[in-house]
Amino acid sequence: MKLILSVVDQSPVRDGGTAAQALQETIDLAVATEALGYQRYWLAEHHNIPNFAGTSPEILIGQVAAHTKRIRVGSGGVMLSHYSSLKVAENFRMLESLYPERIDLGIGRAPGSDQITAAALAYPGQPRDVQHFPRQVHDLLRYLSNDVEPGHVFSEVRAGPGNSTIPDVWLLGSRYESAYMAAQMGLPFAYAHFFGIGVHEGPTIVEGYRKYFQPSAYLSEPKINVGVQVLCADTEEEALRVAASRNLARLQSVRGMAKGIPKVEDALSYQYGSNELAFISQYSNNCLDGDPQQVKEGLEAIAESYQTPDLSIVTICHGFAERVRSYELVAEACGINNKD
Repeated sequence: MKLILSVVDQSPVRDGGTAAQALQETIDLAVATEALGYQRYWLAEHHNIPNFAGTSPEILIGQVAAHTKRIRVGSGGVMLSHYSSLKVAENFRMLESLYPERIDLGIGRAPGSDQITAAALAYPGQPRDVQHFPRQVHDLLRYLSNDVEPGHVFSEVRAGPGNSTIPDVWLLGSRYESAYMAAQMGLPFAYAHFFGIGVHEGPTIVEGYRKYFQPSAYLSEPKINVGVQVLCADTEEEALRVAASRNLARLQSVRGMAKGIPKVEDALSYQYGSNELAFISQYSNNCLDGDPQQVKEGLEAIAESYQTPDLSIVTICHGFAERVRSYELVAEACGINNKD
């Protein structure tokens, strides 16, 4: 099948670099990938994680959209449990007013942080129980369309600014609950294969979404995107070498020792223990690292497995030039290059 490729950018911060550099590279990468023919550019939300600078996707979306012309720009995603549905609706109605028919609102249920940081985001209130998430999504959709049902406690509230088109809303997730909720609400579903958590169940989770999908005012039939971790280089050897920095960064993050994406040389010289090697092996098995033909075949296999041509690529490594080159090689191998 002909692949449709997009980008998910977590704004990685390199060891020895700065968050300001990472954010500028996010804008530069968006400009580059638009020229290469990628369809969407989604910005992630993380808090209190040294490896990633993207704390406010709604702000980055405005910057990326201002520096590009065609590519759709959105959140991958906004962690709605931290926020007011009205405020999120107004942020994205504002973006949609400025950049009509180019904005995506991806909504996530995960905290995007640790429990202490989640508490700080809610303070002086209390962190919201996840059981309220479906209600928040429902309210958000109503605010976006300014169609809050009569009898709702906030039925008189209208989300600004003024009249605008509505951004495309996606529900993001990596578990059955998110998939079934997206199906029940009739929303597109983006599955985070790149999380590397229970991905053996991924195709079944996505199939469940299809099976239980209920058409809605937003969507008439199931729509699925799958996010994949990719590192492509001219040779397999080079791809695996560059990917070593990502792998060590992931290990350091889960051990609470994150300090930015390490240099390749530091990753290659790191003395891994047996348990660490086992972790790296398991993690990297869920990534696509290789030369262009290997990555193309891997992406096609994932598309076939999930029965969707719509894939998003996450690429993390120490060097920005290597990230851009990876997206270039994938675009060329998969034939998505924009010739206009």
